[in-house]
This record gives sequence, C-alpha cells and structure tokens, in this order.
Amino acid sequence: MKQTKNLFLLMIVFSLAFLPMKLTAQKTAPKTNIIFLFADDAGYNDFGFQGSKYFSTPNLDKLAAEGMVFKEAYTTDSVCGPSRAGLLTGMYQQRFGIEENNVPGYMSESSRLNDDEMGLPLNIKTIADYLNPLGYKSIVLGKWHLGNADRYHPLKRGFDEFYGFRGGARSFWPLTENEAKQRPEDRLEQGFGNYAEPQKYITDDFADKACEFMERNKKNPFFMYVSFNAVHSPLHTTEEDMAKIKHLTGKRKQLAAMTLALDRACGQILDKLKKLGLEKNTLIVFGNDNGGPDVTETSNYPLSGCKSTLLEGGIRVPFIMKLPSVIKAGTTYDKSISMLDMAPTFINLAGGNAAQIKALDGVDLMPFITYKNTEAPHQRLFWKIANRGVVREGDWKLLRYPDRPAELYNITQDVGEKNDLATQYPDKVRALYKTLFDWEAGLERPLWMLKTIYEVNAVKRTDEKREPIIDK
Repeated sequence: MKQTKNLFLLMIVFSLAFLPMKLTAQKTAPKTNIIFLFADDAGYNDFGFQGSKYFSTPNLDKLAAEGMVFKEAYTTDSVCGPSRAGLLTGMYQQRFGIEENNVPGYMSESSRLNDDEMGLPLNIKTIADYLNPLGYKSIVLGKWHLGNADRYHPLKRGFDEFYGFRGGARSFWPLTENEAKQRPEDRLEQGFGNYAEPQKYITDDFADKACEFMERNKKNPFFMYVSFNAVHSPLHTTEEDMAKIKHLTGKRKQLAAMTLALDRACGQILDKLKKLGLEKNTLIVFGNDNGGPDVTETSNYPLSGCKSTLLEGGIRVPFIMKLPSVIKAGTTYDKSISMLDMAPTFINLAGGNAAQIKALDGVDLMPFITYKNTEAPHQRLFWKIANRGVVREGDWKLLRYPDRPAELYNITQDVGEKNDLATQYPDKVRALYKTLFDWEAGLERPLWMLKTIYEVNAVKRTDEKREPIIDK
C-alpha cells in the first residue's frame, strides 16, 4: 500500500515538472502573420488566374495555384472610399454614416463637415485596433483614402506604421512641387508628417518598403495592409513594362503594363516572405477594392457593369487566400463572401474572439473554407448608394433604382444579369424589397452626400456598360 502511494506521488511530481515546459511551449508558439495585398480598380478578368490570356500575372497565378480562389467575393461598395471603410472595420459602412464618400469635397457635399474632415468616424475601430492588443505590429502601405485630416491618420487608427498617401489617387512618379501644393493629400508620407517623394515607380517602391517592414518584424507577428494604388488612374507605366506588352494597344496596353508591375511587386513581397522563413506561418490574401472602371477600359468579363454600378461588375472582385497546411492548395470556393469577413477572420486567426465584438457584420471564413461548416457564410448581403440598393439572398439578387422598377436576377444561372425575372416572380420582388428596406431602417443617415451628377452618371453607366470588354 505504501509503495503504491509513493508511486502515485512520484507520478504527480513528474507531471508537474513538465507542466511549465508545456505552458511555455504554448505561450511561445508563433502567431500567424497576415498580409493583405490589395489592388485598386482592377478588372475582374484582368488576371491570368481569372482567365485573361493577355494580362501577364505569373506571381498571382502561382499564389492562386497554391491557395484558394473565390468565385463570389464581394466588396461592400462599388467605389474606393466606402469599400475600404467596410473592409477595415468589418461593418457595413452605412452603419456609421459613410455611404458615398469617394473624393471628399470634389464629389461629395456636406452641411456639417469641411472637405478634409470627411473620414472614418473616430469612434469606429479598425482591424489594426483589434490586432494591436493581441501583440501584432501593423502597417499601411500605399493608399489610405479614409480621411485627409490629421485626426483620421492611420497612426491614429490603430496602425503602428504608415508609408503612403492619404488621398484616393496620385501619380506613380514623384510629384512636382506644384502638384504637391495643389493636392497635399497625394504627397508620399512616412509616419506622420514626414513627406518625401519616391525615387522610383511607386508600385515598386511600396514593394521595397513592404520587404523592409517584414525584415524588421520577422520575430513579431505582423499585419501588413499593402494598399496599392495600381491599377487606378492615372495610367502611368514604365517603358520597360510597356515593351513587354505585345498584343494590346491603347489603354488596354497601359493597364496590362501596370498590372505586370503590380504582379511583380506582389511577387517581390512573396519571395521575401519565403526567404525570411515565414511563408508557412502567414495568411496571404489578395483582393481588389471594387469593380474595374469603364474609363480605363478594364475587363470585368463575364460580369456586366463596372465601377460605380451595383451590377456584378461593380461589386464582385478577384480574390485569393493562402495559408499552408490550413487552406487546401489549388481549390476554389463558390459561395458568396464579403470583404466584411476580413476583420473577424483576421481577429480569430490572431488569437482574438470576434464573436465578442457585437458590431461586426462579417464572419470568420476559416470554418467555411476548411469545410468544417458546409453552410453559406452569408444568408444575405446588402449594398446601398443613395436611392440605389441591392440585396443578394441565396441565388437571387434584387436591384432597386430611383428611376425605374426593380430588377431581379438568378445570379447563379445568369451571372451577366441579362434576364430580368422581376415580372415573373413578383412575390420574390416584394419580399426582397421589404428585406432591403428593413436593413436600411437600421442604418445611420449619411454624414455627407454624393453630388447628384455623379449619381445620375452611375445610373446611366448601369445601362451603358452591361457588355464587358473582351480581348480578342
């Protein structure tokens, strides 16, 4: 009996001796890094992995082959500013009054705010705000577009570092003194108030700075938001990239050259990640802020519409996710997801608990894309710009207009939105119309309004841009 008791005590002591080692191992396990490569105004079809035969994107094609390509990835808006507000907060931006801000002052008007004060409300948290307490270092590289005033600066919105510009678009080459004076929000800024123009083509410059950030933070978990301004206008290219484009002319050739530079920058970042030995422990996401615009002749094939419209070509975007040993390589995901999902996905991956944040409208995608949950991530998704509104519910999509009856499409069967079924299914129209109104009833009034002419032009584009560009 005594021997049995002694043996039992020895087993307890032995177990306790190894307990600190186990706890230490758990505590020091590396957290997953997060890199979000974000393009600007790219066409849905203007990438090799999306089916383009004329736009060369070997690095992104490789990323797609090593990760998961999403067939129904949606932004929260069809223009740059509001879509970024939804992305970085995980909330429908209309909930906090951002509905139409794309270019403050120039395109928007307000009786309450000065131009530079149109930005992401200070009481709304960003992804960086949530990741910071979890031990993450974070950086914005490139385009901010969530407020020009100092109070909206990335370093005051949870981010540790900033290398980019506060506005929505700028030259890909160094600004002249006059350009910087006329548009101060376009100046390239490092940190807060430190302005110095790049010494090279800006897409390549952002890639260099991204690599430097990873080098400095290779021993820390990090969140890197690489918000390229490529391929947004102006259509600036390098002579070297233009020389490589043989089968296109005009704006399509310029876009292809800019896309080649974007792909090169992404490849540079991914190569550096691999050299640092961080690839296996990093979630890499590639996406785009909204559909490709008509003015720069992007191709959204096979989708109808373009930037600023709420047709599929305005809100559905190319999207890839890669996380080795978690997301199966070479796969596709067919159910609808939203940029709202980035915040909860990143928070949970970082060791947080997104379910405790009541404000979030997105969901953690990991259970869905690893097929632990076979249901659809979203029962419904919504969009709203002024009097235009959209609800996507299952296969059905209702579009409400200010100047005509609503349209109804079965998106699964009719991705090009060619066959309006509204008259055939009046009960479905009525039900979805009410669903959209019920959602809108819970939103804030817009903090500022889009000038009417831009809304008129957007509705006009809806009619004129139903046929996407196809390279032949």
